[in-house]
Amino acid sequence: MNQTTNEKCRIALDAMGGDFAPLNELLGAVSAISEDPNFDLILVGSKDKIISTAAENKIELDKFTIVDAPEVITMKDSPMAGIKSKPNSSIVVGAKLVKEKKADAFVSAGNTGAVSAASTLIIGRIEDVSRPTIMAAFPNEKGKFTFVADVGAFVDSKPNHLFDFAVLGSIFVKEIYGVSNPTIGLMNVGEEESKGYKLTTETAALFRKSELNFYGNVEGKDVFKGTVDVIVCDGFVGNIILKFAESIIPFLKSSIKEYANKSILNKIRALAARGTLKESLKNADYQVHGGVPLLGLNGISIIGHGSSSPLAIKNMILRAKEMYDKNLIHKFQESIKLYAV
Repeated sequence: MNQTTNEKCRIALDAMGGDFAPLNELLGAVSAISEDPNFDLILVGSKDKIISTAAENKIELDKFTIVDAPEVITMKDSPMAGIKSKPNSSIVVGAKLVKEKKADAFVSAGNTGAVSAASTLIIGRIEDVSRPTIMAAFPNEKGKFTFVADVGAFVDSKPNHLFDFAVLGSIFVKEIYGVSNPTIGLMNVGEEESKGYKLTTETAALFRKSELNFYGNVEGKDVFKGTVDVIVCDGFVGNIILKFAESIIPFLKSSIKEYANKSILNKIRALAARGTLKESLKNADYQVHGGVPLLGLNGISIIGHGSSSPLAIKNMILRAKEMYDKNLIHKFQESIKLYAV
């Protein structure tokens, strides 16, 4: 997929994905197109529901195209079963739009497993990519970001899968965040080369004989410390890291509220620190990043949190457009062969 500079990006948004669909999706879509009108946005979902929700909330739909997809894969559905039993779902139809070149990107806050599976099976992998990966950004002590892959697209990874995660992550961080030669760390239970199990020792061996900028083993503390640019791990481990990190801000808010409720003086102290705390933790808010990219596909797929707000939806859409504008899929296709071991 190598677009020319005069082609207009087309983004398919799963209007039925997420806990507050389709309202949050519609509000996010309006916000995105208002901030950057230089792309076409396709709303995929129940046409009747989209139109009625827009009417109830006085949302204009004249800037969007609607593709009817009356079925919904819920958060309770098994990903593969949902894809097979609901071929007219917004997730399946959205992925097909990219596969059929009717859209350049698919954005969804729906069932993560279903979006990952549909994107992989329908859109397809880039040649020489053994397995796609979801990569998430975590703020670190250096005022930058540490990127972790995989954070839950698939589990039971093999060494060649982790190697591809590192390659894809390295290219993404270089192109989107301007890191010229990203350092790669392998998540482990210790920094020593002798630590770990078969998956980590065999993956480390692949890294060492490659052209990747391999730092070595890293530990959980290195995510927020910023020891390396990209940390690679199995999706089982990465998803635990992601969910733990997402729980930090709600925990802090709850703790501060409990502290403030103990006395008037505590409440004054908490209010005084509120602005500083909010600003310092801004980069840790998933809404700022919107969603996470599923890297390694022959198209763009962005997956959002189920509880995505309109702000998160907007940022997911704009991230998809940024990936398109920077011709990232073509760069993956061209670069993946250079790192082969």
